[in-house]
Amino acid sequence: MAVPFPLIILVEDEAHLAQGLLFNLQAEGYRTEHFADGDLALAHLLAVPQHGPDAPAAILLDCMLPGADGFIIARTLREHRCFVPILMLTARSRPEEILEGIEAGADDYLPKPFDLNILLVRLKSLLRRMAWQSSPGTPTPPPQPADEVSFSGRTIRFDTLELLAPDRTTQLTLMEADLLRYLTDRPAQIVSRKEILEQVWRVHEDTDTRAIDNFIVRLRRYIEDDPSKPRHLTTVRGIGYRFIPNP
Repeated sequence: MAVPFPLIILVEDEAHLAQGLLFNLQAEGYRTEHFADGDLALAHLLAVPQHGPDAPAAILLDCMLPGADGFIIARTLREHRCFVPILMLTARSRPEEILEGIEAGADDYLPKPFDLNILLVRLKSLLRRMAWQSSPGTPTPPPQPADEVSFSGRTIRFDTLELLAPDRTTQLTLMEADLLRYLTDRPAQIVSRKEILEQVWRVHEDTDTRAIDNFIVRLRRYIEDDPSKPRHLTTVRGIGYRFIPNP
């Protein structure tokens, strides 16, 4: 039985832009569904299965929509443990808006106006990075060393985007995993907020925003025994953060 082409959900209320994207996505071989209203899109996405031939492979999500906006949609999907990759389309490239999308649970972002080829490359990258979700029957690749970091009874599995703790398993978004990888690759080093913006999230602007702090608060809930008294992901006042594997 042939494997169906990936299904891409486009949530975009600008008719001309949506028509062009749908045409080009279909030309690339993707199946598509389109919603111009945030409330309708959210209801549909909460109802569809996350696995199987009818499951969406990725969501192209505009920020500004009638009804629920893109931030609400992304946040609600993640709260309902829907981890379909989200590429957020932002009307402006302000760091605050981009970080709000990342904090809501987006896996990548693309400011408007954008080049179609760049969008297609970003989409393919998302799908490639989520290939671990491939359906049963896919040929098993040769064994590879586990792409993971362990500390204090916890293990971050970067290949499956999971954080394993003694009492639970947390599914990570790509942005969460990217930040954790950046920090764990630099144990005990101070990583500034500016470095996170530019090196992890590709926001090339000199700005200071509390959205990063809010993002760190969420990561602490995953990795700390007492998030109010962090031992692994500590704050360096006025500068940034530091990951300490063995405090």
